[in-house]
Amino acid sequence: MSIFHGLSAFPITPADEHGVVDAEGVARLTAHLSAAGVDSIGLLGSTGIYAYLTRAERRRAIGAAVKSVGGRTPLIAGVGTLRTDDAQALARDAEAEGADGLLMAPVSYTPLTQEEAYQHYVAVAGATQLPLCIYNNPSTTHFSFGAELLERLADVPNIAAIKMPPPPEGAVADELTRLRAGPAGRLAIGYSGDWIAAEALLAGCDGWFSVLGGFLPELARTLVTAARTGDDTTVRHCNDRLRPIWALFREFGSLRVAYAAIHHLRLSGANPPRPIRPLPERDRHRVAEALLACSEDES
Repeated sequence: MSIFHGLSAFPITPADEHGVVDAEGVARLTAHLSAAGVDSIGLLGSTGIYAYLTRAERRRAIGAAVKSVGGRTPLIAGVGTLRTDDAQALARDAEAEGADGLLMAPVSYTPLTQEEAYQHYVAVAGATQLPLCIYNNPSTTHFSFGAELLERLADVPNIAAIKMPPPPEGAVADELTRLRAGPAGRLAIGYSGDWIAAEALLAGCDGWFSVLGGFLPELARTLVTAARTGDDTTVRHCNDRLRPIWALFREFGSLRVAYAAIHHLRLSGANPPRPIRPLPERDRHRVAEALLACSEDES
């Protein structure tokens, strides 16, 4: 089974106001996730503020995580950036520091064509021996992968997975069937957008790329384990407990909620990178209430 199966937990990357990564903070967070038994850790994803960090700071974060986890949990490092040569350099840095896989979104300022995105992925996938996951995130990148592009990318050496965005509610199973019927079915197909996790897991997706897993890994793991064993009742029960958090993700964006949750759980005191601001006190209180509801139900 590839490293892109199961629960991939995406933590924040603690850094100061100047974008200097707190290596000890990274080590604590990743050790916590590894001890909780997640299947992989997604470093430097969107929740991990990859777009706000320099090459040197990204490398610092990967090095700290690799040392902390000590090979016990696979580490997937985000390498998205504007320029192809810079993405190649980030991929080589990740490999040199000991990461186990790569995740890359088609970051752009000038909108990319399908062919430009294809050549970008070919170049970065060929820069190392690490398996690479396509990060399909149109709400942020404003780039949509056409069916033909995904089919072509499925044939590229080292491209092993795709991280899909949440489709409309009730559409995951049909989308998975369509993807698996073509060449893209050779890839491990996982989903982000935590509010559709239960639906995606019950539909048989390969992986869940989870913001929740970055701060409530035990509960996220319970949901994944139940889906793996066909325990639909537990999956739906977990999802019901999490509806207040899903609502907050959709209202404020999962990044802001993740920072508020990390603070409340005393896992880190880091703030999001400016110009993003922490949630105001009244909304941090709502996050705390949602977390408390989960813990009370679990007890």
